[in-house]
Amino acid sequence: MDGGAFGAGKAGGAFDPQAFLRQPHTLLRLLSWVFSIVVFGSIVNEGYVNRVDDSQEHCIFNRNRNACNYGITVGVLAFLSCLLYLALDAYFPQISSVKDRKKAVLSDIGVSAFWAFLWFVGFCFLTNQWQASKEEDNPMNEGGDAARAAITFSFFSIFTWGFLTFLGFRRLRDITFQEEYNTLFPNSPSLLP
Repeated sequence: MDGGAFGAGKAGGAFDPQAFLRQPHTLLRLLSWVFSIVVFGSIVNEGYVNRVDDSQEHCIFNRNRNACNYGITVGVLAFLSCLLYLALDAYFPQISSVKDRKKAVLSDIGVSAFWAFLWFVGFCFLTNQWQASKEEDNPMNEGGDAARAAITFSFFSIFTWGFLTFLGFRRLRDITFQEEYNTLFPNSPSLLP
């Protein structure tokens, strides 16, 4: 028994990229990262069209610039958030303090739940605006696949971020157990491998 919540007893050890990439929260975060790229990339590339008689570009989602702006903003910020928390996940085994680990996991839970909510709002907003779009605004149906991709991957992102929240709660439960165990038995070896 070398102990510690999620390897806290091994804090300061060498970084193992294979073990890191096999962790469920790392895989989900990478998947969320790809989904955010698809959402903002498809809107940036094909989310704006113009009519033959108008030189100004309009958002493909019911000519509502706010819909495109929301999709791009949420996608870019989720992309950056994924990168930040991937770095935290890589650094997590180096954190030896149970309290610092608990703060990191609580932060992860809050951010993941927040992003699941934002993606739910984005999915509803983009879907609503796509359904309200008029055929005469885009007679050649340009960017239709990109709009559907943004909507679809917004929907998938709700579940990836929601599952990241669930995994965060599991990690918190294990860390809280370790913290309580250390409080009750301060000089005994840890139970967790």
